[in-house]
This record gives sequence, C-alpha cells and structure tokens, in this order.
Amino acid sequence: MRISYNWLKQFIKLDLPSEETAALLTDLGLEVEIVEKFQSVKGGLEGIIVGEVKTCVQHPDADRLKVTTVDLGDGNPVQIVCGAPNVGVGQKVPVATIGTLLFDKEGNEFQIKKGKIRGQESHGMICAEDELGLGDNHDGIMILDTTIKIGTPLAKVLNVENDEVFEIGLTPNRADAMSHMGVARDLRAGLVQKNMQPELITPSVTSFRVDKRTLKIDAEVKDAKLAPRYCGITISGINVKPSPDWLQNRLKAIGLTPKNNIVDATNYVLHELGQPLHAFDASKIHGKIIVKTVAAGTKFKTLDDVERILHEEDLMICDEKGPLCIAGVFGGKESGVSENTTNIFLESAYFNPVSIRKTAKRHGLSTDASFRFERGIDPTITEYALKRAAILIKEIAGGEITSDLIDIYPKKIEDFTVLLNFNKVNKLIGQEIPKETIKKILVSLDIKVNSVSDAGLGLIIPAYRVDVQREIDVIEEILRVYGYNNVQFSKKLNATVSNSSRTEDYKVQNSIAAQLNSLGFHEMMANSLTTPDYVKLSEKLKEEFNVMMLNPLSNDLSAMRQSLLFSGLEAVSYNINRRNADLKLFEFGKSYHKMPSGYEENKHLSLFLTGNRQAENWTTPQKTSDFFLFKGYVQSILTRLSLTKTQTIPVTNDVFNEGIALAIGNDVLVEMGTVKKSILKYFDIKQEVFYADFNWNLILKLISIRIKYQDIPKYPEVRRDLSLLLDKNISFDQLYAIARSSEKNLLKEIQLFDVYEGKNLPEGKKSYALSFIIQDTTKTLTDEQIDKIMSKLQQHFEKEVGAVLR
Repeated sequence: MRISYNWLKQFIKLDLPSEETAALLTDLGLEVEIVEKFQSVKGGLEGIIVGEVKTCVQHPDADRLKVTTVDLGDGNPVQIVCGAPNVGVGQKVPVATIGTLLFDKEGNEFQIKKGKIRGQESHGMICAEDELGLGDNHDGIMILDTTIKIGTPLAKVLNVENDEVFEIGLTPNRADAMSHMGVARDLRAGLVQKNMQPELITPSVTSFRVDKRTLKIDAEVKDAKLAPRYCGITISGINVKPSPDWLQNRLKAIGLTPKNNIVDATNYVLHELGQPLHAFDASKIHGKIIVKTVAAGTKFKTLDDVERILHEEDLMICDEKGPLCIAGVFGGKESGVSENTTNIFLESAYFNPVSIRKTAKRHGLSTDASFRFERGIDPTITEYALKRAAILIKEIAGGEITSDLIDIYPKKIEDFTVLLNFNKVNKLIGQEIPKETIKKILVSLDIKVNSVSDAGLGLIIPAYRVDVQREIDVIEEILRVYGYNNVQFSKKLNATVSNSSRTEDYKVQNSIAAQLNSLGFHEMMANSLTTPDYVKLSEKLKEEFNVMMLNPLSNDLSAMRQSLLFSGLEAVSYNINRRNADLKLFEFGKSYHKMPSGYEENKHLSLFLTGNRQAENWTTPQKTSDFFLFKGYVQSILTRLSLTKTQTIPVTNDVFNEGIALAIGNDVLVEMGTVKKSILKYFDIKQEVFYADFNWNLILKLISIRIKYQDIPKYPEVRRDLSLLLDKNISFDQLYAIARSSEKNLLKEIQLFDVYEGKNLPEGKKSYALSFIIQDTTKTLTDEQIDKIMSKLQQHFEKEVGAVLR
C-alpha cells in the first residue's frame, strides 16, 4: 500500500523527516518497506529558470537556427542557439541551464552542456513543453506570462509537486489502516507515546447542503445482512473533464492513473478515508436502485468489457431493468460515467465482507474497493465519506446536489466491548506497564475506557477495528504502541531441559530425512491445497472424501489433498520440463479425508525416483534407475527404523502399474511401485516414475523405543554358496523365508548374487546363486556343523520348491 507523505500531512501536522516517520510507522506495525521520491514532473524541473529573450538574430550559418541573448536575472546574460520558429525578443521563456538534467519520452536522462552549434556558442537550452515533460507540444518553445520575475525557478511557477511515498507492507488484519486517515490515526498514537500532542485533522463536511430536490432516486435493500448500510445521493449538472493538477498529482503519487474528475474524486476519497464509492450515470438508471442477488447464470458486462456469468450469491446493485454493478467489486459497462454524463447517482455503502470476498474470488477480480470491503471497513463513516465526495465533486466538476441523502441502516453495527485485566497485560508482555500509560495508549487509539477498577478496564472498541475483539488483541495493541523495543529483558538466563522420547515424530523424521539426503534425495514441500479433479485418477480416492475449502483462491486450490502422489508428480513434471530429469525427491506431509465418521488427517512419507541413477560421467556408463534400486532405498529406511520383519504382499493401490507392499502382520507399512502410465500422461511425464507411500502414523507406533546392543563377535563367520535350478515362478523371498526357518540361530545373512536365464537351462527354469553367512558368536564353527547346516538348507529347498543343485 502506497501512502503519500504530503497527503498524510493534511491529517496530522508533521515536520519530521520522512526517515523518522517511516521508522515510527514500522515500530507501530505498519512496516515501511521503502520510501520513494515522487515528482509530478520527472526531475522536478530542477535547473529550469525563467529567462527573458533580449536579442534574437539569424544564425549566420543555418537558416533554421537563431542566436539569442537571454537574461537569467543574475546580471550575466547568456548566448543560446535556438531552433524554435516562435522565439522572439521580449519573451519570458523556460531555460535549462548548464548541468541541468532533462528526460526524453522514454525516461532516459540527458545533461545540458556548454557547446557550439554551427560555430556559435550555446550556454543552455530554451525549452518546449515536451522537453520539460509538461505536454506533447513541440511546435515551438514554451512562452510564459510576461509578469513572471526573471530568475524564478520554473518549478515554483508551475507548482511542481515534490513528495515522498511510503510503501507499506500492510498485514491482512489491519483493515483500519487502508487509508491515509487510518495511517494518520496510528501515527498520532505513536507520537502521543513520544509525549507529543498532535491533532488529527479530518476533512470538514459542514458545507454540505442540498441545492435542489429535482432528481430523486429511491433505493431498496433486499437483504440487510449482505448490505447492512447503504447511502446514496444525486448530483446534477456536472461537467466530466480531466481533474485539476493537485488531484492528479495525489493519485499519481500512490500509483493510480487519473481517469476523469468524477472517477478521480471517488478514488481520492477511497484512499483518503478508506471508504469505497461508486458513481453511476443517473440517466442510465431506470426506476429505483435495488440491492439484491440475481438468478444464477445471469450475464453481466463489467467495466473491463468482459461478460461475466453471475452466481446466485453475488450481491448486485440493480435498477428495475437489471444489474448495474457487482456490489463492492466492479462497476458495470452500461451504467458507468462517461464524458457525456451530466447527472450521477453517488453510492457509499458497507457490504458484508464475506459476501464480497466470495464474489471477488469467484470472478477472479481484485479491486481497490473489494480489497477493503472484504477485510472490513468503518461502517460509521459511510454517510460522512459520501458527503465528503459530494463536496469534492461540486468543487472540481460543478453541478448541484439534487436529492436528499439516502441512508438505509436498519440495524446499527455496534462497537465491541472487551474487559482488560492489568495482571494479564503485564504477564503477557513480561514487564509491568503503568496503568496510566495503558489508558493513554488506549485513548490515543480511539478505544474508549468505559469503566475502571483496580483489576482492569472495561473498554469499548470502535467498530472499524475488526481485528481487536478479544483481550489478547487489546494487549497486542498496547504493546505495539508502547514499543517492542521498550520492553526490557532480564540479564538472567533461564533454561530448561525437556525429557522427550527418542521416537518423537520430529526426531524420527529428521533422522530419516538425513539418511535420504545422504542417498541423494532432495526434500520437497508441496501445497496441501490441490484440485478436486485428481481423485478421478484413482478408484481408491473418492470425490465424496474431498475436504473442500469454503473460500478457495481458485478451483485448482479448492480441495485438501487425499494423496501425496499428485502434488509430487506436479514437482516431477515441473523439473522435467526444465531439463532436470534425474530426480530423487521425498516429502513428509499429510493427506486429508472427509469420512462418514468425521475428518481424518494421515501423515505420510512419499518417495519419488525417476531418470538416471547418477549424473553423466566418462568413468561410468549411464544407467536408468530401476525398481530394485528403489526397493533398496525403501528397505534401507525400514532397516534404519528396525522394522525388518516384514512380508511382501500384493499392492492394492491402483495408482501403480506394478508394485508391492511391505507389511507386518495385517498392517501395511509402505506401498511402492511404478506409477501407472495413464497418470503420468495426465502430468505430461514420458519417463518411468517410481513412487513409495509410507504410512508414517503406523511406523511411529511400531518402532521400538529401546536400542539393543551386542558385542562384535570374536569368532569368524563362514560363507557358503549354493547354485540352484528353480522354476521361474519361484521368488527370492520364498527362498529367504525357507532358509530362515531352516536355521534360525547360526544363519546370519542370505544374499542373492547371481540370476541366470537362457541357454543350457530347461524351459521354464532359471538359476539363482545364493550366498549364506554362518556364524556362532560363542565358538568357532567346525566343518561338520557347517556341512550339516548346508545339507539341511539344500533338503528344504528341494522339498518345498523343487530346487535342484547345479
């Protein structure tokens, strides 16, 4: 939000440098991000002074140039070569002296230097309007009034506006500060705390009066909940034209482009007082004004020439024929003010913030008016702002007020009452603030003290402070005005040691995140808000389980995600499209479900792997990531968590083209596999993507809180290998389970180190080469013991899966 310092000084008399004011506003919670200089004419006409042409003769070597002598008021006339056809003796003209910076139409600066033009010295430049940034005329030099004193700076003659503009990073809760008057109120409170007594000067409306009663337009509000207060008045005989310079400069300073005097007046009052207004061409209003909703599907063309389809909950300003304006958001094309408008109906209202926000979001509109209405404006100044605007319009556009002021306000919006406890103030702030100081701060914020006791205060909060409705809010107000920097800190350092379990979520999460980082994975954080359409990509996800947002920013962010898969694939697609196709990603996040029994949140760990295993290198051939590599990553996580006694079961999730699940008993820890091609196509991904979904809540329940240690064995381990001929449908998992059941004590490790299928093997067969690590931690194994174990293993393989020793 941009605030003009000159404009601010109209509300509160200040002689502080802008830097000090900016620092004070920042301390008050209105963070000034930058202070910019503004000049109504670029360069501020610095170095441009009024001169008088004393002589003017033809240039001896150029038909289109003249050599002039110009008196600049310092007693030393200068020679200037000029090419303007209208230059003549006795004229008062603007002169750019040596060293002056001028700007071309593109804003590029150039410096006036002493030089020679066709052999004649020139000590400056007599300027045209366009060369000074005062217009587009370049037919000749700018000729000034002969009464102007020679040597006068042109900026003083033309009243060039020099201003400083504060760019304030306004937080969403500070609806009260969305205007110059609102900022001035806060500034006054800060100055009072510094023992200054500034007066808040508000625009007077005492001159408001009805001139005639010749153009009455009645108004009717159908739903007072949507429009609690509605005011209007007619002004006739106006002349729509450009605004005066002072008004244009005010708007330009805060980044607005002037339109015409009527629109500019409403924008001026909006940024002055924080009350949005709208002017209708009265000749285009049929009958009375009706504030109501209209049927869904009604078509309406707005000021930007876009035809919009209205929702049944959109509040509209209508006449007896149809809609004229989207209330509090955007005006209509047909009823807007044009250069031919002579009579207007001027509207000032307080609309329901929730209704305006929903309408603005539905139509993808964000205007200065909706920005304020949806955050909550001051309902008490609706009439005052209308009078202020009417007086301003009469001043700059002429005309007469031709109707009584309509004010439909069936139920007054009451101020808030809050009880403040002194002990709680001191406890939360951490320092005792004198009671009189607290009262002084509250009064400076327009908070009325209704009752006083030793324990606390009874307060009445003005209705425009929609962010101050609880005791804690009042304490925050006291603290920000008192000054965070004024709170003293004890020199004593207190520390506490908490006793927390090793298996607390954040500790386990950090441990696994560190492990994944070491494996080359990058952590990602995706938005929990997503499109509800993703549920259509999987039969496991149900549309009725979607948790929908009441006020979504857009349809693409209108539902809470039911799965981490799709937000992860968005990240994968984003990276691939930017030539980063070799990805290892993981995310800790939640899924959200609206179940018949209520809302559910489930935490997950998701892994994504796609592309090549490692970056291209001359020492290592490129190799694409595969399922077994991915499975190794998954199992390494479970091993780190001591969840090794898992069994492999078929995956039931239909997002996988092929996959498996690892479970303990009936509890599925993780599902993993290759993502279905139809889903990848939806995200425009053309390469294979591996995805794993860990049930993090279940994992936290199952991991042991105890760590078991054992000595490094003193006795050697022994390795023996078996090469087995097997049916193709036999898996390594089956062989692993058989081996474990055959020898539970001495068999330490089982590895598959070779697989062969092809020539010299019977049809339907394959060869597995297995290694077995055998060890006794209490003694050295004998050959007899080892042979007995291997014989037992061979017998069980032959018996249970028909294995044959090769």
